[in-house]
Amino acid sequence: MIAFSRVCLAVVALFFATVAWSGDYQSGRAAYDIGDYSKALAVWQPLAEAGDAGSQFGLGLLYGNGFGVDMIDEQALRWYGLAAQQGHAAAQYNLGVIHLNGWGVPMNEIVAEKMFLMAAEQGTTEAQISLGLIYAADYSPLYNKEEAYKWLSIADRLGDLNAGPKREDQAARLSVDEVIEADGMVSIWFESYGGMVASDDEY
Repeated sequence: MIAFSRVCLAVVALFFATVAWSGDYQSGRAAYDIGDYSKALAVWQPLAEAGDAGSQFGLGLLYGNGFGVDMIDEQALRWYGLAAQQGHAAAQYNLGVIHLNGWGVPMNEIVAEKMFLMAAEQGTTEAQISLGLIYAADYSPLYNKEEAYKWLSIADRLGDLNAGPKREDQAARLSVDEVIEADGMVSIWFESYGGMVASDDEY
């Protein structure tokens, strides 16, 4: 019973900490949105150090772009990485972009694919499109034209306007039977993620 009480207290404490983080995080976000990066840094730094994923992602944005701080790839990677470990989809997506382009790290398409997949499964259509483009590249070791069509189709069905033309381009590379097979893969994905909607939370 004592152990149960301690667990309850821990959960309650975590709940109120999360509520507090959310409120303070939003003030940092508001500052970021108007270009007051010094205030965003001041708000997000202690929250990020305390474990708030949104604020960790915010610091990744600041250091990755040199907003209000020196552009330091190592710091951007550190904070994006911490946020990504907590399931922050936008951080996962940005890490994918970083590894795909070799910004501050060796270019690594395999790591990029892993990051994009994690974000894509959460409904981040930019990550879904990125996966589609990776799989569509016939020079890539990850080349898979059906998977390319699948992810571009998913992003299209989730409403990303950039996905439709790319999906049609990819469809032209597939036979009728391959399109039918890939459409089946899309259907299975949506059956597995019944209530999925596009993630529009940039940070």
